[in-house]
Amino acid sequence: MTATRSALLVLADGRFPAGGHAHSGGAEAAVKAGRIRDAAGLEAFCLGRLHTVGLTAAGLAAAAALGIDPYELDAAADARTPSPALRAAARRLGRQLMRAARAAWPGPELDALAAAFPRGAHQP
Repeated sequence: MTATRSALLVLADGRFPAGGHAHSGGAEAAVKAGRIRDAAGLEAFCLGRLHTVGLTAAGLAAAAALGIDPYELDAAADARTPSPALRAAARRLGRQLMRAARAAWPGPELDALAAAFPRGAHQP
């Protein structure tokens, strides 16, 4: 995939039916558990996500933009995502994003990647 297509895919992710725009990163569960009770709690939750999961996702996205092998990136994402629930969510979102990407830009590269990761590659 060319850099231009990759950039468009990242920019369009929230517009695609891939679910990235609908994933809260666990905010609903935190509200239900009483860890988020107000705007200040939500702000703290979002800052925590930004400095942990967000930082990891940004690093992986930057590595992908530099052309690092997607198989190495997926292994790196697994290693940096200790929670099985977060790994499953990242793979589900990645699978949905891949489905949208293959519909928008059909080609053998994406077909091969989808076949290599039938459960989905990590979204970043």
